[in-house]
Amino acid sequence: MQIRLSLLACFLVCFACMPQAQEIKKIKIADLASYIQKSDHPLVVNFWATYCAPCNKEIPYFEKVVNENKLHHVELLLVSLDLPSYYPEKIVSFIKAQQYTASVWWLNETNADYFCPKVDKNWTGGIPSTLFLNNKTHYRKFFERQLTEPQVVENINALLKE
Repeated sequence: MQIRLSLLACFLVCFACMPQAQEIKKIKIADLASYIQKSDHPLVVNFWATYCAPCNKEIPYFEKVVNENKLHHVELLLVSLDLPSYYPEKIVSFIKAQQYTASVWWLNETNADYFCPKVDKNWTGGIPSTLFLNNKTHYRKFFERQLTEPQVVENINALLKE
């Protein structure tokens, strides 16, 4: 009986520690725009795709710096602009292989002329692109290019200033 209980306890601990499959939320631009507008905490929204090498080079920088600022409740939201055929299987497989831990949403839109200006009026649709936002301090900065780790640190620090 003692061995069974020990095995059961071991199984439960191992199961609890196993990474769970990450869910990819399917959204429209109106959902994203509303989330951004209503955000009550520092928010970093990164637009990327699985096939974009510069995107995937910078995402670990975002995850590291956001994780270092957990006490400030900084949220990293990775918004995938992958093709509809990639949703959800290919995106889930990719983020699992890359070990991304941030929330991932898939933007279910195909008309960049429609959705880009709803994020930033100057966005031409290029990726990677990132929005740093803090509605409480009225901080908003948008980049349509790959960022280096020092640039990510600098912009998250600016995001947190009051």
